Amino acid sequence: MSSKANPSQPVATTPRRSQVPVLDSTMSYVEAGASGPTVLFLHGNPTSSYIWRNIIPHVAPFGRCVAPDLIGYGQSGKPDIDYRFFDQIRYLDAFLDALDISDVVLVAQDWGTALAFHLAARLPRCILGLAFMEFIRPFARWEDFHQRPQAREMFKALRAPGVGEKLVLEDNVFVEKVLPASVLRTMSNEEMDAYRAPFPTPQSRKPVLRLPREMPIEGQPADVAAISAHDHRALLLSTYPKLLFAGDPGALIGPQAAQEFAAGLKNCRFINLGPGAHYLQEDHADAIGSAIAGWLPEVVLANRTGELA
Repeated sequence: MSSKANPSQPVATTPRRSQVPVLDSTMSYVEAGASGPTVLFLHGNPTSSYIWRNIIPHVAPFGRCVAPDLIGYGQSGKPDIDYRFFDQIRYLDAFLDALDISDVVLVAQDWGTALAFHLAARLPRCILGLAFMEFIRPFARWEDFHQRPQAREMFKALRAPGVGEKLVLEDNVFVEKVLPASVLRTMSNEEMDAYRAPFPTPQSRKPVLRLPREMPIEGQPADVAAISAHDHRALLLSTYPKLLFAGDPGALIGPQAAQEFAAGLKNCRFINLGPGAHYLQEDHADAIGSAIAGWLPEVVLANRTGELA
């Protein structure tokens, strides 16, 4: 895994990659750090643990960082499944069981936030804290879904039978167009090749097509919309420490709306990262990593205080 980690850092904070059997497949993950709370990093579509490569080195001195490649993504297996959101839940649950991970600090973006919210809704006592950005939630109207009209039209096309298959399975548009257009800086050839590597064939791109079709917009798909609404109700009631990052103009949410959302949560701090779109980890890795590293001791203290209360 490519990283900006200093070679002089202790070995424990240097990211290392492993594989673990999960259900009928395997999941790949990056791990760094040894002591402190377990920090679980959850990526979205069409990325992988690679997106956390410049953030983990900031956090590893303060906790055990674990960043899986979701099933069908990165170096994880690609079983013959539908790759619905519910499949991602099953495989992530099995991954956490395999690694015996229970109490965690969650760090998530995009579909990783939907997984994080669902995990937190089911196991609130296991959540030490939640840092999140560019998050999935029920969108009542298409106009609520994305900051840019062009992006909304793209996602409508991705959800259209036949059209989405051509765009994603054949043209690989999510990796080649959507991803770089959602990062402000120009990514290097090496970085783009790392994002292309998991998806060399139309068959390998099935997960990338499925998740846009799972986005809960105007109540569809109904089962995902229902579970997302439930998980957000749980989020509003939760009291564990939270950290919400936003970029300007953002993609799924802008900074003003994000600040208002944070104000409506209990125990949530808001950080405006400045100019940014959807994949904020690629434009603001140092700021995100430093903020999480500075926030973690507060999370640990808050949980210790809660245990003593």
